[in-house]
Amino acid sequence: MSKIGFIGVGNMGGPMARNLLRAGHNVTVCDPVAANVATLTAAGAGRAETPGDLAAASEIVVSMLPSGKELRAVYLGDAGVIARAKDGALLIDCSTTDVESARAVAREAAGRGLRFIDAPVSGGVAGAEAASLTFMAGGAEEALEAARPILMAMGRNMVHTGGSGSGQAAKICNNMILGITMIGVSEAFVLGEQLGLAPEKLFAVASTSSGQCWSLTSYCPVPGPVPAAPSNRDYKPGFAAKMMLKDLRLAAEAAAGTRQEVELGDLARRVYERFVEEGHGDLDFSAIIQDIRRK
Repeated sequence: MSKIGFIGVGNMGGPMARNLLRAGHNVTVCDPVAANVATLTAAGAGRAETPGDLAAASEIVVSMLPSGKELRAVYLGDAGVIARAKDGALLIDCSTTDVESARAVAREAAGRGLRFIDAPVSGGVAGAEAASLTFMAGGAEEALEAARPILMAMGRNMVHTGGSGSGQAAKICNNMILGITMIGVSEAFVLGEQLGLAPEKLFAVASTSSGQCWSLTSYCPVPGPVPAAPSNRDYKPGFAAKMMLKDLRLAAEAAAGTRQEVELGDLARRVYERFVEEGHGDLDFSAIIQDIRRK
């Protein structure tokens, strides 16, 4: 089994690291929140004081970080992961970041002869806990194949999206689709309610016809039709609205950088900005239906 260092063991990284432990790997963790580290050490993980210390003791480094800012801070610099990693180490970042940060880290890693892939995930906390995540992985084919058994201990699917940064590009585009469709599904249910249409009847029609989409059939924003959806547990995330807003902002930044208009993406971003600014950022993103009802 591999000697793996895991940086960032919060809501997503914590269950991912536990799944690596269950698979029999030797896992050491590092996180600025002591309680997160304590949870993993109680499950059998080791503990490192800094990301650099962790990298120096690991064959493989996995990270789950909040943004590109933290990615650069953890990986770059004289005391960072790249500077202190073992020769030939495999570096796997599962964060959702801007494309350029992922590419900057990949360039620095390549300069040291290290293998790096950007492998953001889809599936949320439930997917992390169930080891059913999908990884969108950008990087060299050889690095992807080396990472496959590690990723498959934490998920069910891995798509090689292309070169460095392409995993982040795929995640940004995918979540722009998700944010747009959740608003559309929510508006349809609210309109149906106003017209006297029972939600379960609309679900029965739309889920088996042209309105079918993941936001409806896997993550329905009204309670009842999809028992596992956050709507049935008071919109506890799941995937928090503030995280959806983060991804929609990344999409907007990427679109501006390529001079591509994303009118619906921009509208979705504004809708979620309002929702988060009103204090609902910690609810699941499907709770946007509550905002639509109020408006």
